[in-house]
Amino acid sequence: MKAKLLNVLTVCVVTLAVLSPELVVFGIVWERHLELVKSQNLACEVNKTSTDTPALAPQTEGTHSSQNSIQSSDRNVVYQMLTVAEQYKFATILQWFFLLTPICVGLGILFYDRYLVYRAAVLKEQVEMLERLWQQSIEQ
Repeated sequence: MKAKLLNVLTVCVVTLAVLSPELVVFGIVWERHLELVKSQNLACEVNKTSTDTPALAPQTEGTHSSQNSIQSSDRNVVYQMLTVAEQYKFATILQWFFLLTPICVGLGILFYDRYLVYRAAVLKEQVEMLERLWQQSIEQ
């Protein structure tokens, strides 16, 4: 029992030790990626503002179509930002999954082992009770 518990805990600690640097590196790379995406979005906004200055001229049919394209590009930027937020949430969930999976498996094995010990103790008590009843019925 204690040897199994020690083995399970050892496996959990080793797994955590192996996965923790991976999670740290993944977090650092993901932060750098988000900074890159933010700088790209800022560059797009700067380019967009520099193209917006001719739009101050009186409206003609040509400028009306360019305003529609600017509105559609605004929608694309919003969609891209939502996609980045969703990717960040997914990465966070993935990090927690890799961190908590070995811990949950270890706890599951530990609790199942404890349950088997409990069931064996209950079965032993029931057998002893049946043996006492059988001895009493023989004596009567």
